[in-house]
Amino acid sequence: MSVKFFGRTRARSQALQLLFQAEATNRSVLEVLGGDYTLSEGPLDEYARLLAVGADGIRDDLDDIIAAYSKDWAIDRMPSVDRNLLRISLYEILEVPEVDVAVAINEVVDLARAYCGDDSPRFINGVLGRIVDDVEAGEDIYSLCHKQSAEQDNSEEEPVSSEIGRAHV
Repeated sequence: MSVKFFGRTRARSQALQLLFQAEATNRSVLEVLGGDYTLSEGPLDEYARLLAVGADGIRDDLDDIIAAYSKDWAIDRMPSVDRNLLRISLYEILEVPEVDVAVAINEVVDLARAYCGDDSPRFINGVLGRIVDDVEAGEDIYSLCHKQSAEQDNSEEEPVSSEIGRAHV
């Protein structure tokens, strides 16, 4: 079954395809755009380019936020399509002020229904809903997630360093 998308929905679908190709080939979106890339429907929409390049440019920040808000799901264990849909929507929510938050969420949930498994739309909606609740409450989620990520990195390092310390005693 082939699904046709139009307007910004098609742009989001194209952004998803670019992010997916970049991740699958371990390249940046700009590298993908500089070579051969595949879109289910073309030509490339300028808004798709903005979303894909923008989300890819702050991917580490977006991933820290997603990881902090996705309960019991490590980001590298998520299906690639889910992860990239979350990146696109989160980028829109945080960095594209002219897009209504509800629209950004609804659009990727619709794309999840078209591209993903049965549980993905609910999962994506839940993660984005928790993030938006904190954003609307005035939380600086960039700082919050960087702090949480740093604390997690430190807690992962501590057992290793203490074992090394005991080994030399």
